[in-house]
Amino acid sequence: MNLSFIGEFFQIFLYQPLFNALVLIYNLLPGHDLGLAVIALTFIIKLSTLPLNVRAFKLQQAMARIQPQLKEAQKQYKDRPAEQARVMSEIFKKEKVNPWSSFVPLLIQFPILIALYQLFLSGLWGQQNHLYSFIVRPEVISPQFLGLVDLSQPNLWLAILAGLGQLAQSLVTPLNPGQTDKDDPRYQINKMIQKQMIFFLPFLTVFILLKLPSALGLYWLATSFLTAGQQYFLNKRYPLVEPSSK
Repeated sequence: MNLSFIGEFFQIFLYQPLFNALVLIYNLLPGHDLGLAVIALTFIIKLSTLPLNVRAFKLQQAMARIQPQLKEAQKQYKDRPAEQARVMSEIFKKEKVNPWSSFVPLLIQFPILIALYQLFLSGLWGQQNHLYSFIVRPEVISPQFLGLVDLSQPNLWLAILAGLGQLAQSLVTPLNPGQTDKDDPRYQINKMIQKQMIFFLPFLTVFILLKLPSALGLYWLATSFLTAGQQYFLNKRYPLVEPSSK
């Protein structure tokens, strides 16, 4: 598979649909506010990927449930790696858990983020040749958000708000789900790293967005708060039941 094919696939199945969806929403919104269109598009993207995210969350719960069995297999066959791998594979099969499926939402959402990055970085104003025939071509696409922010330019306040959104998302995400052996040094190390990342990621978010069009910051902000709300709902709907260690 050559790079030109990948680029064409990306252009046809990700970039153009997102661009057209954004312009369509922009046309339909009263006042034609690009910022509100970005927020609406973000909501649609999150809604469309919700089933995958729920499935990944349930997989996290299942992984927590079988942790004692996995730890017992690791302990019992620590000197026989091949046997350990076989037993753990049987546990996954018996419990109908596919540990790799948790990466599916990430694999889907990451290309979407790249497409939006390319879309906002290149600007909407010279890209209207990518419009589908049934999408009305707007005379002007104003980059203004509520008449206060030029989304084509970096914006300090949106970058800071996006950082706060990232912090809110991190705070509602469980630490070390399924880990019960709190005396295990690996547990303590992982917990320390995760707590550091909670506060490091918001600073990194602000640093990155300070140099990018604030449309990306608005998308990041909307995504973070929608993800935080989704995580909070899932935490309440499917509470994490810590497995009893045996």
